[in-house]
Amino acid sequence: MSSSDHITPLSKLPNFDPRQVPVVGVDAHLPAVPREQLQPEALRQRFVTPPAWQPEVRMEPRFTQRAPVPASVLVPIVAHARPTVLLTQRTSHLANHSGQIAFPGGKVDDTDADSVAAALREAEEEVGLTPDFIQVLGTLPIYTTGSAFIITPVVALVRPGFILAPNEGEVADVFEVPLDFLMNPAHHRRHRLMAEGLQRDWFSMPYQDADMERFIWGATAGMLRNFYRFLAA
Repeated sequence: MSSSDHITPLSKLPNFDPRQVPVVGVDAHLPAVPREQLQPEALRQRFVTPPAWQPEVRMEPRFTQRAPVPASVLVPIVAHARPTVLLTQRTSHLANHSGQIAFPGGKVDDTDADSVAAALREAEEEVGLTPDFIQVLGTLPIYTTGSAFIITPVVALVRPGFILAPNEGEVADVFEVPLDFLMNPAHHRRHRLMAEGLQRDWFSMPYQDADMERFIWGATAGMLRNFYRFLAA
């Protein structure tokens, strides 16, 4: 591959459907994070005294020559008795990652003090989640997408009782997935695809939400996998 200009993003491959790409492995042999370690106070302590660990997924194959774009996402853990992660489904007309499941987030603006401020601003703009419900715990290592977004995941606890107001231009749906489901590698599926002479590998974490499958994959699944490694270390 002589130039990243020749790499087509997965979502732009002809007839590409991530659900139809073969599963080459499921990580059921890895231990789930115990539920007591997913409670708010345990999560707070994990960020106060973090373990020695390494993220598993750092960078996707790059398919653009544009300058890297600093970005930030909020990983909002709703502090129910059984904690959940709040996720969005992006609208189908967006230029990047359209229709995919994502964390609230976006580009870091010049007016943002830092990546944390950007994540909080984006969460309020995208879904109406206001900062008074949010307690930031810390950040995870940078994750770089093939579209050259340099993403800082900002992990936060969210107090229940918020009322969401999704931005209809960006967000098609907002939903929650139990944190213990996402932190159990028995639900982490590995996919592999050969295209344009390049091997593409990614995770998916499909979640059955009543009669709807929430197909979490790509960058969102990669960041969740890193969060698993952080909590399981």
